Amino acid sequence: MQEEFNRGHDIVNALWKRVVKSVSAEDNQEEEIQNETAFFAELFEPSDFFISYQHYLSLCIVGPTIDDLQPWAGFVESRLRKLVSDLLGKSLPLSKIQLWPKKFDACIVDPTAGKNVLNSERRKNSISYFIGFNVDTLRMRGKQLDIERQMQNFRKYELVRFPSLVPGQDILTRAFDVKELPRICFVGMYPSKEHGMKKRRRIRNADPRRIEQKLKAKLARDTAALKVKMMALEKKKMDVLAAKKKAKCKKDEKNQESEETVVDENDKTKTDAKDEPNETIADNDRDAKASKEETETPPKNDDDIAVAKEEKDLFERIQGAGIIKTREEAERDRQKLLAGELLVEGGAESEDDDDDLNNDTENDEDTKVAKSETKVTVKKLTAAEQEAQVLREAGYLVVSDDEVEVLGSDYSPWWRTSHKKNRKRNFPSEPSSSSSSTSRKALPIVFKTTFDVVELDENGHVIDKGDEDFFPSKQWIGRKGGFEFKLGDRGLGYYRTGKTVVVPSNIAY
Repeated sequence: MQEEFNRGHDIVNALWKRVVKSVSAEDNQEEEIQNETAFFAELFEPSDFFISYQHYLSLCIVGPTIDDLQPWAGFVESRLRKLVSDLLGKSLPLSKIQLWPKKFDACIVDPTAGKNVLNSERRKNSISYFIGFNVDTLRMRGKQLDIERQMQNFRKYELVRFPSLVPGQDILTRAFDVKELPRICFVGMYPSKEHGMKKRRRIRNADPRRIEQKLKAKLARDTAALKVKMMALEKKKMDVLAAKKKAKCKKDEKNQESEETVVDENDKTKTDAKDEPNETIADNDRDAKASKEETETPPKNDDDIAVAKEEKDLFERIQGAGIIKTREEAERDRQKLLAGELLVEGGAESEDDDDDLNNDTENDEDTKVAKSETKVTVKKLTAAEQEAQVLREAGYLVVSDDEVEVLGSDYSPWWRTSHKKNRKRNFPSEPSSSSSSTSRKALPIVFKTTFDVVELDENGHVIDKGDEDFFPSKQWIGRKGGFEFKLGDRGLGYYRTGKTVVVPSNIAY
């Protein structure tokens, strides 16, 4: 109804402004009267309710008889405002909703609805109301709008208050699209339903928002078509460039092949001309080189042959004496040395070997007899002694257990003395003429920091003994004034009421 009042206010305001303007200009009164009648005709034009919304809902109020229908219809009419404003308007995703206040003396409902309620007699005892609404697509979830729950709540909380409710009194609904409305809705407003639909199209086409949407849609279509054309032109251009590039590549390859064939022919002719003189030159070089080597290598004389023979004899003597060893023999000697098997007492074998080398071949038989008579004793060392020997050879200082002196072995602890009351420590005195020993008093140990003594449980956690604000307790032992029994940060026990729980530092680990 607010829209109708706004429309009437706009028409009357325009009419009043025109009247004031005509009076000031002293125009003809007859023309003004005709204009006023035209303005009032516009004021009383029928409403465009049935062409202003996209969706409509019909409410059919039925009763068993005419006498039962009148009070029932009046009660439902008084509650329709709550259905429109509260149940439908606030709970559904609607952008606009309006109730048409005029009733239709007809049963406008789905023929299959209310089979147990409607019959030919009850259809005559019914009236219908219409509600128009537009759906807010931004708030819409899905594609279907369900109003059955709102209608059930309307029957359950509003219509049940009717005092004389009898069987057969009910309200039925049906949803319509603007193009599906029955022709009875357009009677008295337009000559026909077709005229109403034409006016609706004119109003929609004159809407600035719809015009803007059409322009945007057209611009989007033109932009898409232009992009397609540009892509086609770009593709055509790229194809042309690719064809030109391919033709150029083929031409370059053909020119390169022709140049390579010319170069190969020239190289072949040059190599054929150079092959014959090169072969003759190579043969001459080989002959000259062989003759030069024969002339440069001098013949060996008798002195060189004698020196080589002496060196060979000396090498054989040294090798027979055992001075030169192979790698395998040296490795075996090194392993024996580490195991302690080559530790010889006296060192007679090495001295004999030196004498053999110094005397050459004169005392060979004497040294052999000395070697046979010398007795070599090998001392087998333990693993610890071998390690100590290796460390000494490496330059480390090794102290054996025999060299370690136990300090304080002659010290007698104070708890083993006979004088337990004095608890004096007896220290050995330095060797002197007197046999008595000096005694010293025990010095007390004083700590500058005081330590808290804590007790640990079986899990190694500190046991909280409690303080003035907390008394630990594993169970309820009765009420304590100013305390409350609960499980807090310090465990189960009695906590002082209203006091912030502070965990002491000595139990915070």
